[in-house]
Amino acid sequence: MKKIGLFTINDYNNYGNRLQNYATQEYLKSLGFEVETVKNFTAYSKYVNKPNFVSRTKNLISMPPGKAYKKIKDKLFEKFNKNLIDNLEQQRINNFKKFTESYIFETDFFITDADIPNDLGRLYDCYVTGSDQVWNPYNFRTSEIDFLTFAPKNKRVALSASFGISNIPDNQINRYKEWISGIEYLSVREDDGAKIIKRLTGRSAPVLLDPTMLLDKKEWLKVAKAASNEPKKNYLLTYFLGGVPKEFNNQINRLANKNNLEIINLCDISDKEAYIAGPSEFIDYVADCKIFCTDSFHGAVFSILFEKPFIIYQREGSISMYSRINTLLEKFKLNNRKAENIFTDEDAFKVNYSHVPEILEVERKKIHNFLKKALRVEDED
Repeated sequence: MKKIGLFTINDYNNYGNRLQNYATQEYLKSLGFEVETVKNFTAYSKYVNKPNFVSRTKNLISMPPGKAYKKIKDKLFEKFNKNLIDNLEQQRINNFKKFTESYIFETDFFITDADIPNDLGRLYDCYVTGSDQVWNPYNFRTSEIDFLTFAPKNKRVALSASFGISNIPDNQINRYKEWISGIEYLSVREDDGAKIIKRLTGRSAPVLLDPTMLLDKKEWLKVAKAASNEPKKNYLLTYFLGGVPKEFNNQINRLANKNNLEIINLCDISDKEAYIAGPSEFIDYVADCKIFCTDSFHGAVFSILFEKPFIIYQREGSISMYSRINTLLEKFKLNNRKAENIFTDEDAFKVNYSHVPEILEVERKKIHNFLKKALRVEDED
């Protein structure tokens, strides 16, 4: 059986990352491959300066006032609640690692951009990078490893790779152009990613699904697990990676109060039991909620897969990462799920998913055909 080395972000603290890693692995296995996720523990690549007091201060000043205020508030909270936070963080990471150990086959070795084994390019029959924001130039860990430069060119495959942004910084254009040009089979996750590749290399890259959408609801529920604090009554679920601005919070509270819904806040350390939930519990939370409010790409993905009412909010920040969500909503004709298009309770809860299965079928076929060609998979007789 041919072996694939899978390269992604090894993040034991992010739902979308763990779930797309699992989905990619399972789909590649269904094509007849043995799959290993290579642990890349690069923390700060040689192309970036490690954050210090000066750079952090400049970053804080450049933030929108609301986000800067929240950042300072969070730091003060962390300072005065260090023991509690450390304990909850460790429980959360342990739950993510349990999911990884149970469902994702990782190598027993790890690499960094400063320590790439000489034989790494000979260990596998093919090398796949993606999905997730493996090519985000603002991610301190991004290096040539994420572009598979150590492997023979004809073995390099980019599967739904994401830049997470719309433009590459000027000081990184040359190396990105070189790295991308060395990948024989290219695909990206959002329209802006295809535009970046076209500008840098002149090549056309197909825009494919995030791998989490290759598995259906039934397959995801096989790895779901009920959280210990899942409410007996109906609940509204939130998952915000960029914090919740006051105006969003007001809308969410009104929606919950008016419809007699308890609120469960994932990724909010003040909601302790929900905060430590692992990826399996995340799936179950989404599957059972009455409505999902989020600024997360994968929050939107799982809402669509489970056909749940959801509201998507634009995350605050100095660098926009909304392009991937725009691509997703446009692809599935669900732009009415953006917060700015929600005016009434009926708008919030009434979602027409009747057209989605047909779109999913077409998009899954695209990614299947791409992988068959890239991995040289022959059709069965």
